Amino acid sequence: MNRCCKLLLAITLPLSLMTGAEADEAGQDGAHRHPPRDLLLHEQFYSSWHMPDNPVLTCCSNADCYPTEIRRVEGSIYALRREDGKYILIPPQKVERNRDNPDGRNHLCAPPPSASLVDTVYCFALGGAT
Repeated sequence: MNRCCKLLLAITLPLSLMTGAEADEAGQDGAHRHPPRDLLLHEQFYSSWHMPDNPVLTCCSNADCYPTEIRRVEGSIYALRREDGKYILIPPQKVERNRDNPDGRNHLCAPPPSASLVDTVYCFALGGAT
């Protein structure tokens, strides 16, 4: 794990631990968990994924990345954040365009919500070939 991810996890992990009960209450369904059959596939994909707008930084890991649902609104993509069930805007520069995702699903890499990282997106892969 690179230094950037370690720092972000150090900042956001305590918050995510405090909000874990709320995440469970929000109903983390199968769209936000790694199906057992896909664990290795996702781990391999995430571990070698770099930010589209800054390829020297990784998108982090299984801790920050997960399959998700999307909505399209007036040409913009919004992805469902698992921790709070909020659809967050995906900045166009964060959309992966140079490699296919591992299973044809949408994937989001983002930290849990916090005051210091409001609606931050590390990486996003649109379902299907990109």
